[in-house]
This record gives sequence, structure tokens and C-alpha cells, in this order.
Amino acid sequence: MISLVVGLGNIGEEYQGTRHNVGFDVLNEICRRWKLAPREGDGDFFLVEKEIGDRIVRLIWPTTFMNNSGLAVVQAVQQFGVTADEVLIVCDEYQLPLGTMRFRRGGSDGGHKGLSSVIFEMETDAIARLRLGIGPLPADSDAVAFVLGRFTEAELKITQKVLEKGADGVLYSLHNRFEEAMTVYNRNPAPDEA
Repeated sequence: MISLVVGLGNIGEEYQGTRHNVGFDVLNEICRRWKLAPREGDGDFFLVEKEIGDRIVRLIWPTTFMNNSGLAVVQAVQQFGVTADEVLIVCDEYQLPLGTMRFRRGGSDGGHKGLSSVIFEMETDAIARLRLGIGPLPADSDAVAFVLGRFTEAELKITQKVLEKGADGVLYSLHNRFEEAMTVYNRNPAPDEA
């Protein structure tokens, strides 16, 4: 079962609320529900720990910046003695429409630099991930500028709903088999019902 959840994002006030930080935002929503605040971990990450059943579940926010996220993941995996199949990465995905989300058991990085770093440092692509749609990427747009940009007013309502649904999905995956989370949450709602 999942015991280490990693939100991908960039640390610092200037990145708060950007499309690239929805991984952080989902973990923040879980902390709000748990009434817990992240603290500095013993590594390049912030950390929250919670006992669920007979195990400790940990949420981490890497402080390495997005493109080096894998360094923090390896530190946490080694420190807490978890295996790759106990890790869940939460990240943005501009190839998915805003308002959608997708659990996957593994696969390629899809061009996501943070996910690429995790796969490289962990030396496997068999790492579960929850991808949250922030797209589509507008025609003739620079991908980096797009993901580092902020949501429009019209997008914020949809975004808040998908962040809440993402938190629901992560919490579900902590109490159930990952394949069950995929079955329950991998659907394509229209943006206005996300």
C-alpha cells in the first residue's frame, strides 16, 4: 500500500498558485483536513507524518525545485525504508484537460521534468502517480511559461474542485489498494462537474 506521498512543485512564494504547483496544493489540502502543518524534514523536503492503521504515512514537499525532485524522493525512501511500490507522486499534467485526473501505476515521464527526475534517481518508472490536468496547452504557447503561470479566474473554480478530488483520491489510496483507486477515480468529468 502507499505510505509515502510526494507532491511535486517549486518552493517559494513566487511559485504559489502556479499550475506547476498543484502537487503541493493537493498535499496542502490533505493537511488542512488532517489539521496538521508541514515541518522541515531531515533532508531536502518538508514533511507531515500521520498514523493510519498500523503504519505511518508520510507526505513530503521537495525543496529541491521541480527539476531535481528525485533527489528528495530518494532521501525520503532511504530514510523511511519504503520501496518504490509504496510511493505515490502527485503532479501536474498539461496534456490532460483542466478538471481531470489520472492515477497510473507507472510509465514514462510524459515530458514532466519533475517526474523525469524521480524516475532517474529511483532508477525505475514503476512508480505510482496521480496526474492532475492543467491543460490543454494553448497553441503557440511556451510550455515552461504556461506551467509557471497562474490559473485564470474562470479556471480557479474548476481547479479548487479538482484539488479537493485529488486529495480525496490520495486519501482513498492510503486506505485501499492502488488499483481500486484507479478504478474509482480514473474518469473524465466535464470541467464544470470536476
